[in-house]
Amino acid sequence: QVQLVESGGGLVQAGGSLRLSCAASGRTFSTYAMGWFRQAPGKEREFVAATNWSGGVTHYADSVKGRFTISRDNAENTVYLQMNSLKPEDTAVYYCAAGRDYLRLASYNYWGQGTQVTVSS
Repeated sequence: QVQLVESGGGLVQAGGSLRLSCAASGRTFSTYAMGWFRQAPGKEREFVAATNWSGGVTHYADSVKGRFTISRDNAENTVYLQMNSLKPEDTAVYYCAAGRDYLRLASYNYWGQGTQVTVSS
């Protein structure tokens, strides 16, 4: 069982930066792949970024590639999402999730409650 709590969301102007954090409970955090997803109003939840258990492999959605960076600290049971050059279309609720396969959406079976990111133009 893994419990996830996101933080770091807020209101930022276009071009600005935010860093999201996701703190995990449990002693098995380092065995899970971790991902970030987002859901904008009226839209389906979409994949943003993911990393494998060690943080040595990462994968990004094309829409955020080069602007967002996912990382993890297994000693601190935390995964991060550094978001730079933010755009209004990045506005969404951001969720972190834990799963067994960083590339397979269906494997993500633990989810946080989400944190709101709003980018003003």
